[in-house]
Amino acid sequence: MIVLVKFDDPVRGEDGRRYRAQVCGRQAADNMWEGWIEFEPEDGGTVLRTPRETTQPNRTDLEYWSTGLTEAYLEGALARALDPDLPNLRPREVQASPAYPGPATGEAEGRQRSHASAATSAILNPLEVYAQGEDVLRDELGALDEGHLRNIVRAYGLAEDEDLDLLSMRRPGLVDLIVAATRRRVD
Repeated sequence: MIVLVKFDDPVRGEDGRRYRAQVCGRQAADNMWEGWIEFEPEDGGTVLRTPRETTQPNRTDLEYWSTGLTEAYLEGALARALDPDLPNLRPREVQASPAYPGPATGEAEGRQRSHASAATSAILNPLEVYAQGEDVLRDELGALDEGHLRNIVRAYGLAEDEDLDLLSMRRPGLVDLIVAATRRRVD
């Protein structure tokens, strides 16, 4: 077990208390890495923790995930830690079928290959997450900072307008861009 990130700014809980957050991780029995968040009350008391927040293929990816957590994400995680009986709204089983029997070939394959190295720097694959539903994709993207969102746009070639200034775009616009481009590719 390791601590990946300790946040400097405290998170205020619905109980009115302030908590110091840290992201922890460990290698699971299946060799994947799982991460959770611990919250230590500033005024003392029992340290709280969330259920598993993510599963990543390796420690590097878990560390990268932890660097993209926003204040809003931490507030939601603290709410889950304070009230463990909150329902888990993420579907465990996806009720969907692929649109195609296999991966793309030809021109699309070449385009995918050219983005392969960039895709390894993206924290999330929007095409895979979209398969769970557009709302799930929006929620996942909403938890990321603008830098991670820009990496996703670049890695998956989601900006059709080459003159588009990604650096001037803010989170809501980046999320909308990613969702719309992903929807066009899937539909």
